[in-house]
Amino acid sequence: MGVVLFADAVDYLAAGFHLDADRLRAFSPGVDLEAIADSLTVVEDVCRGVTGRGRPSLSSPGRRFGWLAAPRSTMVQPGPRHGGLTDDPAAALDQLLTCLVRPATLGHA
Repeated sequence: MGVVLFADAVDYLAAGFHLDADRLRAFSPGVDLEAIADSLTVVEDVCRGVTGRGRPSLSSPGRRFGWLAAPRSTMVQPGPRHGGLTDDPAAALDQLLTCLVRPATLGHA
């Protein structure tokens, strides 16, 4: 459904998602797509440092990433962390989304 990329050396924290309603409904016909979309918006807000309305007030990208990586929702759960190296975190995020989340025939969400 999505990827969160944290690059500590350059204080980069961003998330990208593709919410595929048809696939989610195939998995769970009664799924609350609006609630999932709202949860993903919170993840994006936390990445950008947006606070308030239940979002944490954490000063650094590393602390915000730690908050995001901790399981807290029954609807949207973080997967395992994976390490890697990149000179361009934004391009790496886009590449991960393309490879892992979005089918090749789809554009950006």
